[in-house]
Amino acid sequence: MGGGAPLDGEGRPELHDLIAQREALSNIVLNKPLTHDVTDPRLVAYQKAQPRDMRPDMVIPDAMGQHDPRLWVPLSEHVAVRPLQFNVTQGQYTHVMRVTRAGMIARHRHSGGVHAWVFKGRWLYLEHDWVAEEGSYVFEPPGETHTLVVPEGCTEMVTLFQVNGSLIYVDPLGAVTGYDDVFTRLDKARAHYAAAGLGEDYVEQFIR
Repeated sequence: MGGGAPLDGEGRPELHDLIAQREALSNIVLNKPLTHDVTDPRLVAYQKAQPRDMRPDMVIPDAMGQHDPRLWVPLSEHVAVRPLQFNVTQGQYTHVMRVTRAGMIARHRHSGGVHAWVFKGRWLYLEHDWVAEEGSYVFEPPGETHTLVVPEGCTEMVTLFQVNGSLIYVDPLGAVTGYDDVFTRLDKARAHYAAAGLGEDYVEQFIR
């Protein structure tokens, strides 16, 4: 079983012993402080230090950008993205994409896999028979080339995309016309936030 024995079981330290040990380790970076207000041993947080080189947690309020429209980075007149993470070490980025007009968005090849979750509306690839409807999860394998289209009758599409590697833009015969990756998307976000009055450093919170 994976849970382990409870702290109040035989041979487990009492709460006051844990607090004393915690105070003795006050010079080490630990988790949320343990106080005498804790009365249930099951609610004692992990008491040892986290890995020294671990990056900090990332919690993004207003992930849908509902309270400040400046959070949305325009890619074209009817396409914008709300950045959530730029992983510059693994070459990955996560964002919410919003499209407000039906039509072809982009034809591209993926060097890495993509995960998508449709929040609103629907979209499809010309190369496939399926349609990603609201509530759908989609995995796109590395190496695939496809043409993203929002079909007629859909006035707003909103989807979370987690993109690994590069998007290589191509024409119908595969000739390369451009590319995007975590660094180009990061540059676009930085420039937008500077122009929108949030400051170019605003994007730093999304980088890991």
